[in-house]
Amino acid sequence: MKEQKWIHEGLITESLPNGMFRVRLDNEDLILGYVSGKIRRSFIRILPGDRVKVEVSRYDSTKGRIIYRLRNKDSKDKKDSKDNKDSKDNKDSKDKKDSKDNKDSKDNKDSKD
Repeated sequence: MKEQKWIHEGLITESLPNGMFRVRLDNEDLILGYVSGKIRRSFIRILPGDRVKVEVSRYDSTKGRIIYRLRNKDSKDKKDSKDNKDSKDNKDSKDKKDSKDNKDSKDNKDSKD
């Protein structure tokens, strides 16, 4: 019979050598996580601050295998996307202003001729 494992979600807090990471699970436990072969083979980058799924053995709950890197959906990302939207709006208003200036300069050029 295959060993049963718990699957938890957590946050990478520290990067250690040899594909090992310090992971803070959602239940506030701090474990040592290592990268699974599938992630290593796919060249998936894992950095501190990433959310991951970790497979933890029932016999040793201090170590776990990182099996999946989750997409970040933090409030920080929402803030960044809002800032990007604001900068886009500023760019649009700047473009409108530039086109108006170009139109005015064109009118001045035509009146000089």
